[in-house]
Amino acid sequence: MATQDEKQAFIDDMARRRGYVLGYHKGMAAADFDVLKAADALIGAVYTTQRRLDRKTKELVFCATLTVMRAGKGQLQSHIRAALQHGASPEEVLEAIEIALPEAGVVAFQAGFEAWREVVGVEGIEPTIQVFDGGDGVR
Repeated sequence: MATQDEKQAFIDDMARRRGYVLGYHKGMAAADFDVLKAADALIGAVYTTQRRLDRKTKELVFCATLTVMRAGKGQLQSHIRAALQHGASPEEVLEAIEIALPEAGVVAFQAGFEAWREVVGVEGIEPTIQVFDGGDGVR
């Protein structure tokens, strides 16, 4: 049985290696530490350990696949931030997210785009005429 200090050290190490920690990581550290360690070992083998693909490329792949899978916004945004931290430009991340359009459709892309837009701070261009915008009301 792991101690609280061991669990905390593991979460801190995970944050250092990945550059982020998700809510479920924190919860699993408290609820089922052994499964968290096993899952992290798999992630280490395919994601955080340097192999043939560099970290920037892996993060771009994550951005595309998480968009297609319609992952939660927070999870996608953590990988958008990681991609940016590892040298991807905002435009490269958007291009990876745009890959979702032909395979997963507009709805998946829109969610990915909104996650990206919030991270990089892109503001939309509003029409100067009054229109019904399909949800926000009349402008």
